[in-house]
Amino acid sequence: MKLSYRKHNGSAQLGGRKSHARSRVSNGRDVLPNIDGRSLIARRYRDIVTAVVGDQGGIAHCSESRTQLIRRFAAAAVLAEQMESKLANGEEISIQDHALLCSTLVRVAQRIGIDRRARTIVPDLKDYLEGRAAEVVAE
Repeated sequence: MKLSYRKHNGSAQLGGRKSHARSRVSNGRDVLPNIDGRSLIARRYRDIVTAVVGDQGGIAHCSESRTQLIRRFAAAAVLAEQMESKLANGEEISIQDHALLCSTLVRVAQRIGIDRRARTIVPDLKDYLEGRAAEVVAE
């Protein structure tokens, strides 16, 4: 099979793949492949992904690489929360494993960016004033 890249709807896709032939995960229908999204862990994972994507300005502002990093961050965060839950219940945890997980979270968060990015919700001032002027003229 020969692989080539082609432009489709403004994004590069692997040649021979139609946009409607993508996986359910790629289309946003499933959080993870072969996972029932109703479990407590799957819901928490989805909540973290959604929150971090929102902090990045929405999915439209995230490259595939950033989206993958966000998914890895969410997975590590869920694991850390599970460990901390055990600790709070009086169970023993490996401090070394917890520290490594926290260190990994910090490094991935630095790559993603921890500052919120504003989404453009309203037009800029120039567009707003032009729109208002057009409304006044129409009245």
